[in-house]
Amino acid sequence: MTPPTSTLQTGWTQHLPEPALLVDAALDQILECNAAMARLLGVTRADICQTPCTHLFRDQRPQLVAFTEETLFRGQGWSRDFSLRHRDGRNIELEISSARAGEAESQTLLLLLRDRQWLRVLRERHDANHYHRGGLLEWRRVEELFRDMERENQLILHAVGEGIYGVDAEGRTTFVNPAAERMLGWHGEELMGRVMHRVVHHSHADGSLFPLKECPIYAAFRDGDIKRIGEDWFWRRDGSGFPVEYTSTPIMDNGHPVGAVVVFRDISARQQAESELRAALAEVESLRHRLEMENAYLQEELSAEHHFHEIVGRSDAIRGIVRRIGLVAPTDANVLITGESGTGKELIARAIHQASDRRDRPLIRVNCAAIPKDLFESEFFGHIRGAFTGAVNDRIGRFELADGGTLFLDEVGEIPLELQGKLLRVLQDQQFERVGENRTRAVNVRVIAATNRDLRSEVQHKQFREDLYFRLNVFPIESVPLRRRVEDIPMLAQEFLNRACQKFKRPPIPLRLGDVEALQRYHWPGNVRELENAIERQVIVADDHLNFELPGQDAPVPTEPAPTTGSMANPELLTEQQLRALERDNLIRALRRTRGRIFGERGAARLLGMKPTTLASRLKKLAIEPASFKARRSPEPEALSVRPGVESHGS
Repeated sequence: MTPPTSTLQTGWTQHLPEPALLVDAALDQILECNAAMARLLGVTRADICQTPCTHLFRDQRPQLVAFTEETLFRGQGWSRDFSLRHRDGRNIELEISSARAGEAESQTLLLLLRDRQWLRVLRERHDANHYHRGGLLEWRRVEELFRDMERENQLILHAVGEGIYGVDAEGRTTFVNPAAERMLGWHGEELMGRVMHRVVHHSHADGSLFPLKECPIYAAFRDGDIKRIGEDWFWRRDGSGFPVEYTSTPIMDNGHPVGAVVVFRDISARQQAESELRAALAEVESLRHRLEMENAYLQEELSAEHHFHEIVGRSDAIRGIVRRIGLVAPTDANVLITGESGTGKELIARAIHQASDRRDRPLIRVNCAAIPKDLFESEFFGHIRGAFTGAVNDRIGRFELADGGTLFLDEVGEIPLELQGKLLRVLQDQQFERVGENRTRAVNVRVIAATNRDLRSEVQHKQFREDLYFRLNVFPIESVPLRRRVEDIPMLAQEFLNRACQKFKRPPIPLRLGDVEALQRYHWPGNVRELENAIERQVIVADDHLNFELPGQDAPVPTEPAPTTGSMANPELLTEQQLRALERDNLIRALRRTRGRIFGERGAARLLGMKPTTLASRLKKLAIEPASFKARRSPEPEALSVRPGVESHGS
């Protein structure tokens, strides 16, 4: 409530010898001022009372608000941070004392203002009188004593690396060490006598106001307890801030707190190191999870008995497949393998992968026919925790597992139509998002797809996306059914027979010519897989020879002795030892024809359709020395048999 005009004329501030203002902080209004205040500024009292208080301290409004808040909180205040401008333009540096006027809830403040220059004059007069009263010698002795003490304290304060400053019971700075000056960007003399909270601790890191009454530094000497703060925020002179940890220790005098010493350190480097450590641990955890997934997948693959180290056969169909594998393997082109079930489509996919530059990364197989429709997207791209009911952990998808390697999509025709668009995007952009996640992840994956369906027909019937079909069918390979390459049955049968005898711990069982003929007469709707199963079944039930009774045949075919070939010791059998002898004779014939040459266009490796390094390894294993054939004339051409392997047509 504004006092009446008569109060301004005969107000109670008039008896005060120092300049004084009576201010309503809530209304920002000067209620009363005395004549000394008018003389200080060179204006009339009426001029002052008509001016809002914040306009009087125009350039110091933030400091005035903080000072007012402190006065209302404590009931009184003191500051040397303010100045006013005289009517003639000169600046008057002030020392201000404040107190609440009226009841505890009152917003009225009494401000007493003193010209600091005039105060220095008074102190000099007082000091002069003190010299005269106490004696100059005694004063100098005391002064020297205090200088020694100060020198010792300064040596200690300069030696430590932490920032240290002291405050009195009102929160005003009493000393600052050099480390604190460097960290805060202030000179010590600039901070002396100023309320430290308003200088370096006025706001939180997010810029919100930090009230003085909540400051732990002041709580230390209010409560008389040491306060240790592990993480807080100090502000520099240039307006930037930095994280700190500090300890505020109260200074007691006869059981009463008279101030506090604050020791602080900049923890920016520590926080940065902790952040980098957390990021590194998160990356390690991600890699660990990925390696666990890869290991689980590879263990699953190893538990299934695969024998894909070599493609067995010498038919024109197999030669054509091996040739196409050699063409496409060194590239990153997508491959579509078509063919009936059981023809070895996965074998071809693994052969392409092993002959490519991606062989050091895994080939990840996805059986599209075995994935529930609702889990296709999660299986391909992975998901994050909580993405759907049952997603209790993050999961890496098959595309992410295959990063840097090859993804084999078996039975690709089973992929739901609605997911084919997302698959197409990954094939085009090599980017995807996990289910439930907005982050886009980049991968480098080569895709090989296989199907026993007629995808071209399904495209025409709108059951398979045409754009996805063309994206997959960059390089088509047909896996030929067994009935179209019956000449490969003897080699396949012998391979499966040796493998089954070892698997079931049976002694070697001979494969007779009649057995081979019986196998070749059958049409094999289940292809190579059915052939392998039939031989395993015979190994289980056979005594000392095989007896094939296949559907569509009237009776078992009587066995006849197989014709001798090369240096076979037993004309009735095709044993493993005899197959090795055939291989040895075949290699020798190739070396004779090329005069011991292994490498190059006219080398034995070229004739045999294998890598020169593979041929050299086999010659060493069989103790055949190529150099012994160099001086010999090439004999008449002999027939060479080729058993192309995956390693024979690598990149």
